[in-house]
Amino acid sequence: MWKAVVTAAVALALLLCQSSSLDNGLARTPPMGWLAWERFRCNVDCVDDPYNCISEHLFMQMADRLAEDGWKDAGYDHITIDDCWMSMERDDQGNLYANKTRFPNGIKKLADYVHSKGLKLGIYLDFGTHTCGGYPGSIKYLQQDAETIAGWGIDLLKMDGCYANVSDMSWGYPDMEQYMNKTGRPILFSCSWPAYAGGIKVDYSSLEKHCNMWRNYDDIQDSWDSVTGIIDWYGDNQNILAPAAGPGHWNDPDMLIVGDYSLSYEESKAQMAMWAILAAPLFMSNDLRSISAEARSILMNKEVIRISQDSLGMQGRRIIKDKTMVETWVKPLMSPDTHAVAFLNRRADGMPYNHTLTLGSLNFSSSTGYEVVDVYTSRRYGHFNLDAKLTVSIDPHAVVFVMLYPAK
Repeated sequence: MWKAVVTAAVALALLLCQSSSLDNGLARTPPMGWLAWERFRCNVDCVDDPYNCISEHLFMQMADRLAEDGWKDAGYDHITIDDCWMSMERDDQGNLYANKTRFPNGIKKLADYVHSKGLKLGIYLDFGTHTCGGYPGSIKYLQQDAETIAGWGIDLLKMDGCYANVSDMSWGYPDMEQYMNKTGRPILFSCSWPAYAGGIKVDYSSLEKHCNMWRNYDDIQDSWDSVTGIIDWYGDNQNILAPAAGPGHWNDPDMLIVGDYSLSYEESKAQMAMWAILAAPLFMSNDLRSISAEARSILMNKEVIRISQDSLGMQGRRIIKDKTMVETWVKPLMSPDTHAVAFLNRRADGMPYNHTLTLGSLNFSSSTGYEVVDVYTSRRYGHFNLDAKLTVSIDPHAVVFVMLYPAK
């Protein structure tokens, strides 16, 4: 049954990708990079806090770290400015420009610097009258702003939706996409349209035609509760969300907070694994200048990134949620009958939980069974027929993340 469902879903996903999605050649796998917002917010105090304020210095330092510390080679090739980079007013011609104190050389020079490192630069605009931080919005300047950022050499646009009427977004975001296309510069388009329209109350078939990725839900905060709240929402709405994801167009559950203040080591592994299962864009928001070795090892895990970047591009689904408080999530991969499976322990009872099940109970169907290998530890659990019992020991607030390969 599961094999038949997956086969049908694969065929449908490939057909939809060929026929209806935005065709700017970008984001064929979930985009990866670094984004300022969750860690650095709208800190504009460069007098008392020059090390952490939103400034060209911060983004140049992060670009250095991405290029020199192996992040770019692992796939993290975008560095994205969020809110609060602008001057509070447009110039006499109506053009946006960067705050001259914090970005004295302008965005074009910053883009040139980022490009010199082999990276891509993203920037933030807002569709409404103002950005969320109170800076100039774009609703009356869509074409002008598209031409401005293209002229600066921007590679990604994150367009927010504060101070806007949701009813205007169904024309505003498509208009912005068309204006960017007319510039001739490929610009990956990250939309916030569905997040302001209730997440599931948008026409995803239309969204796919105009956006490469989109925020659906609340901003992530630096907490395990925030991470699991997002996971719950994606699981509860997966029948709407999962079919909308695929090469060139991705659901975005927001930033990776691995390496920040609140998540434990196991919770960090769980977020990374679940974002890979969800085929989510992987945008870190942390301080790469001081990140711990443990956090780095999670974010750099080649096998997790490989699962995230699988070319089939199918968003995984929650298959089991029951009273044990261990959820089972499955993501089919391009290689035939190969799957990534996450066992997510939502328990908080102070000790590891031994979770036992059969692969047949997950509706897998390989007559030869499967080889089961742990993604993080490379532990080989062995060969399991469909009716053989598999037991995994999962710490509280943790994940056991495995690959299933059809046995030969």
